[in-house]
Amino acid sequence: MYLIGLTGGIASGKSTVARRLYEHGAVHIDADQLARRVVEPGTPALAAIVAEFGDGVLRSDGSLDRVKLGERVFGDPEARAKLNAIVHPAVRELSARLIAKAEAEDPDAVIVYDVPLLVEASVDHPFDLVVVTSAPRRTQVQRLVEERGLDPIQAEARVDAQVDNTARLAIADVVIDTDGTLAHTMSQTDALWRRIVEERARR
Repeated sequence: MYLIGLTGGIASGKSTVARRLYEHGAVHIDADQLARRVVEPGTPALAAIVAEFGDGVLRSDGSLDRVKLGERVFGDPEARAKLNAIVHPAVRELSARLIAKAEAEDPDAVIVYDVPLLVEASVDHPFDLVVVTSAPRRTQVQRLVEERGLDPIQAEARVDAQVDNTARLAIADVVIDTDGTLAHTMSQTDALWRRIVEERARR
């Protein structure tokens, strides 16, 4: 197994890189999807969130109202820390299970664990390579406005709420610069894939 941790700020091209590696044959595990799965109705994490934040964060069908919960924790570091203390360990446990399953199915698998909060959640899987997608703040803001329909002030707040890029770059083995054309991002990703194939062959 060859395990890649893929991280980067919001709208920094992470999904594009993950998709390209998947096209090359990697197994893709998306931490955002796992974060949704671990708080589905009936999960211990959802019960813990309700115990901490009250029934007001539930929809009428008993599922988590992410918007209401977001309003509760946004701008409140203590509340966010409590939420993270519930969700992050649950995601870590599920991701470890999925990584083990992928390895059991194919011992030679290349697994891309796409995890926006690699730094913030101090994810400590034994990565062979940490890949960081990087784009300047203005590009991130522009993409959030143009591609996701946020207004510029919202977009700036979303970018600024995340860890500073220098903390990510400090743990990077490979940085993919996504500020240029899509083709430029793809060619860097293809070069990364060739490197992975070579490293795997040497093992």
